[in-house]
Amino acid sequence: MADEEHHRSFEHRRLLVVSTNYAPELTGIGPYAAQLAEHWAASAAETHVLTGMPHYPSWRTEEPYRGVWRTEEHRAGVTVHRRRHYVPPRQSALRRAAFEASVLAHGLLAPPGVRPNAVVSQMPSLAGGVIGARLARRHRVPYVPVVQDLMGAAAAQSGIRGGGRAAALASRAERYALGAATLVGVIHESFVPRVTAYGVDPGRIRLVPNWSHVRAPSADRAATRARLGWREGTPVVLHSGNMGLKQGLEVLVDAARLAPEIRVVLMGDGNQRATLWARAAGLPNLDFLPPADAEEFTDILAAADVLAVTQRASVLDMSVPSKLTSYFVSGRPVVASVADEGGTAQEVRRSKAGLLVAPEDPAAVLGAVRKLVESPAEADELGARGPRYVARHLGREAALARFDALLAEALQDDRGRPRP
Repeated sequence: MADEEHHRSFEHRRLLVVSTNYAPELTGIGPYAAQLAEHWAASAAETHVLTGMPHYPSWRTEEPYRGVWRTEEHRAGVTVHRRRHYVPPRQSALRRAAFEASVLAHGLLAPPGVRPNAVVSQMPSLAGGVIGARLARRHRVPYVPVVQDLMGAAAAQSGIRGGGRAAALASRAERYALGAATLVGVIHESFVPRVTAYGVDPGRIRLVPNWSHVRAPSADRAATRARLGWREGTPVVLHSGNMGLKQGLEVLVDAARLAPEIRVVLMGDGNQRATLWARAAGLPNLDFLPPADAEEFTDILAAADVLAVTQRASVLDMSVPSKLTSYFVSGRPVVASVADEGGTAQEVRRSKAGLLVAPEDPAAVLGAVRKLVESPAEADELGARGPRYVARHLGREAALARFDALLAEALQDDRGRPRP
């Protein structure tokens, strides 16, 4: 396809993307939703996004949006329709249900006043999946949910209070949203068995992996370490991203307690931050940093010696952390304290850019970190594999082309002709 033809590939199409998270959020699925919508807008589609107020990962509505009920913005060619919703400061099954209910109610009561040619939703949130299915049915247009995470499994595996009942309700909502789909996108093959268990024909599932949405590091590594107060010769283990229940970050706090010669850094925010802060009281070798902005994010990652990804032992197939793509870009080795049979472990094995250890085992984490510190050549080789893996498998252009193919297929009728 010629460049001009590609850039006009969705001309005269009106698309609606439903994603509770969106720019200016810098972590999680928000950046993916924004880059996807902006890509389709650049492909000549009239692109609308129905989303919430920016709140992730802090789980606090960002200052400019506090008290705002509804608003319409124009960002990079995309019309963004924001609807107010409840933001729980702490997580429980009841609070999460209230969050989802408020997103669902406001989204259905006040959807964008446009008739789309197709609806694409990001799951989670659950509400976003249900809203997408309902709006597509209302307008009788194709519906494509993209599974970034499965909340039914999440509620059961994350340890959230009341998770058993929440899992049953979430699974019902997911079954409805996925069952209504024209096609289903999944970001990792580990989601396929659970999606098919919801009754989705495997022939309607398409693999659309996430891409690396951050730039490569460019700052002088020694200068960044000095600016952050990280002494040369002191190993730094960094975790970046959401501080929630499913991450099980207690393992890193406990590792810091066992190894005072290693500096552990938790960068980000989330509903478990205060709990982790209290657990870390009195540890001089554990730092909390706020989320980094886009300009310095990968420079900070690259300044660390080891990048950590952690999950509770019960977390199997419900998610593949989006932070992995950023970790790989940074060129530093990864230590993954995760279940061996989950999607995260599969991705680390595939990249060959890190070491796997048992989840919730601080001694195992420290063993892997010390191995890398004592073998700098091995650490550098593991780290170097990350950018190579990104170049081969996580490129933005190739990933967006897969989403283009998914959307183009959904916009065809049973005979392969464009739908009106």
